[in-house]
Amino acid sequence: MTTFLAPPISPMRIEIDRISVSPAGPTLTRRLSDLDGLFADKRQWESDLAEDDRVVYTVMSTPVPEIPRELPQSITTIHPGNCGGEFYMTKGHQHPDPQAEIYLGLEGTGGLLLFDGEKAEYIEMAPGVLGYIPPHWAHRSINTGAEPYSFLAVYPGSAGHDYQWVLDHGMGNRVMATATGYRLVPFTVGSE
Repeated sequence: MTTFLAPPISPMRIEIDRISVSPAGPTLTRRLSDLDGLFADKRQWESDLAEDDRVVYTVMSTPVPEIPRELPQSITTIHPGNCGGEFYMTKGHQHPDPQAEIYLGLEGTGGLLLFDGEKAEYIEMAPGVLGYIPPHWAHRSINTGAEPYSFLAVYPGSAGHDYQWVLDHGMGNRVMATATGYRLVPFTVGSE
């Protein structure tokens, strides 16, 4: 199993392609079961889960560790699909140590949903598009296409990941499939 490097980190060359990094660090795999409580249609989620606990997305990290003063990178790949009409997505998180982050689209089409607790924003993502995430904004990525959607994330190592915040506050909108693409549907916690 690959792991993060221990400081001090020496300068290194990191190669990325559309779905992987080299040298590789840890890889995180999120299955449908890991997304409990995130899809609007709980019954459909339970039905899909009973059929197959499929992989929804993976996160391939470089060996740069998530510690202060480091700048980790990872490539997330979200598989195509939906649950009850809601596109597959990442869990979404906010940074406990409020820090900015950038996402660079590498392959496929998707979106970056952001929420500061009051206002929701949505950025359409594609190869070559850079999404800027300001401090204090929760964020989640969504695959809105028929192919895998991959993006590069670069973030301060001290930022951390608070997934519970999204479960407690929602993301302001949901991204639903339509015959011609997607639509944003307002969402608030307790409205489902």
